[in-house]
Amino acid sequence: MKHLLADYLQMLAGHGLLSQTEETLGERLGESLQREITLVSCDSRKVIPGTLFICKGAGFRADFLRMAKERGAAFYLSEKPYEGVDLPWIGVSDIRAAMAHSASFCYDRPWEAFRLVGITGTKGKSTTAFFLKAIFDVYEKSRGGRPSGLISTILTEDGKESRPSRMTTPEPIELEEHFANAREAGLDYVTMEVSSQALKYDRVLDVQFDVAAFLNIGYDHISPIEHPTWEDYFASKLRIFSQCRTAVVHLGVDHSEEMLEAAQKARKVITFSETDERADVYGYGMKKQGRETHFKARVLGQEREYILGIPGFFNVSNALAAIAVAEHYGIPYDCVKEGLKRARVPGRMEEYTSADGKIVTIIDYAHNRLSFEKLFAAAKEEFPGRRIVALFGASGGKAINRRRDLGEVAAANADYIYLTEDDPGREDPARIAEEIASYIKPFGTPYEIIPDRKEAIRTAIHMAKEPTLLLLAGKGHEVMVRRANGYEKGPSDADCARKYLADYDGGLAGD
Repeated sequence: MKHLLADYLQMLAGHGLLSQTEETLGERLGESLQREITLVSCDSRKVIPGTLFICKGAGFRADFLRMAKERGAAFYLSEKPYEGVDLPWIGVSDIRAAMAHSASFCYDRPWEAFRLVGITGTKGKSTTAFFLKAIFDVYEKSRGGRPSGLISTILTEDGKESRPSRMTTPEPIELEEHFANAREAGLDYVTMEVSSQALKYDRVLDVQFDVAAFLNIGYDHISPIEHPTWEDYFASKLRIFSQCRTAVVHLGVDHSEEMLEAAQKARKVITFSETDERADVYGYGMKKQGRETHFKARVLGQEREYILGIPGFFNVSNALAAIAVAEHYGIPYDCVKEGLKRARVPGRMEEYTSADGKIVTIIDYAHNRLSFEKLFAAAKEEFPGRRIVALFGASGGKAINRRRDLGEVAAANADYIYLTEDDPGREDPARIAEEIASYIKPFGTPYEIIPDRKEAIRTAIHMAKEPTLLLLAGKGHEVMVRRANGYEKGPSDADCARKYLADYDGGLAGD
């Protein structure tokens, strides 16, 4: 339903966000209070007549507001007035909180219409989300329902559109649009990844999760523009338990006791673990069979067996989290088992092999210390005896700690390293690579810097002279690269691997 401006003011006042009293605003705005708001937007290009325009972001300029007015914006919301713009101003004390509440209000809290599962953690969010989606989809198909929704780092599917994602958790207005699409499509389940940034900067402030799962915590996203300290990072993630009905907690990992304590804010707590037998969902008996991972689990006292269609023992903990959520919803064991076996995660341990079998290329989104450690462990487990070549970079302008972390982990595990670009933003990718290299040098691991990622992949494949395992880390299936002037589209690591392996195979045919 549509709301009047007066409704928005009453809502914002209820959250203590108006920097002026409703009476003062009422006197200034007069009959405008009864104007219907057609849309809430922070993008001047998307404004339609009757829009409540939100001025947010450190880079916001008055020009954006003028453009919004030209397109028909009726009012603007900001922490300060902008001179020279003839448009009624509504002052708020916290623009991010005001945006989150306004977006949810605009779409009438659409997340109340389905079961919303939020997943947070340093590593494994995407894999767990895809596991859950596969389980939900098998279950929905068994009863004639619609495929479930997904909002992840890799892919967004909301029942109306399916497209690659640009960020782990969208900004509030885009997020509520996806929720509204899911409601309109009649979806029963939506699974989403929830980043620490989304929790810290109120992207999900006015969202209530039916279930929230906390997978693990490592040292990541520490930088002046993200989290100033690890404590701030952890505290931000723990906020998810203040916004859920049921909490799912991983026992036996670092800081699990703090997670469990914070989870007591929820009405119900479910635990999972592959190391702590006290967990409600306890995994054990892991074994590798070909490319599959077989394991057993005790689920609330019931012994069960599962198969993952993707390799890597580290994925079992993600599967246990998905099992815990599915058990909460009473999804039949057969559906859970079939979903996990079917589940595939784009850009996670994806394998491409040369015709002669000499070069095995693994594409994985691993991009922090914890995921790098798991990737190398899985690589050695799956392909023992091969020469390991790692190719990766680090993002510009954020998570500065990764440069040390990735360099050290790769240097300790790889036989050779190619340093290249990975979303450099405004930074010089060669300088980022040099910084990573400074942490590789003490280990003595040979490396070279090739800033162009396509050329780095081509070189790595061309130079393989013995049985080689080439790890292309950090980008997965992403086709967008963040540069100084925005995003630029290019081939994914998978595209490059297929092309240059085909070139390599063609050379074999010509020998």
